[in-house]
Amino acid sequence: MVSQLRPRLDVVRVTGRSMAPTLRDGDLVLVRRRPPRVGALAVVRLPPDADGMPRPLAIKRVTGRDPGDPQRWWVERDNPREGVDSWLVGSLATADILAVAVLRLWPRPGRLPGPPAG
Repeated sequence: MVSQLRPRLDVVRVTGRSMAPTLRDGDLVLVRRRPPRVGALAVVRLPPDADGMPRPLAIKRVTGRDPGDPQRWWVERDNPREGVDSWLVGSLATADILAVAVLRLWPRPGRLPGPPAG
């Protein structure tokens, strides 16, 4: 989950463990509004939950186009034991991929690694 997005470049705070070990609860990440690309971490709008309640914005890894609908994107969590991703809610429209992570600002500044091995 992340804070709401404002300008073209923004800083978001990660909450939760769905992207561990890549991102951890409390990490600050610089994000930029740009089209998604495979392998990138992206701020996404997931569909409402089973009760119809909106979910908070989230960071997920863009893993590819939906083979059944190439206009849509498949997103996944790096931690298979935590969170929600396309395996649970299906693919996302391009409009639901709001920004792409550029780099981690805090507490371990630097480039964001690719998906964990295994």
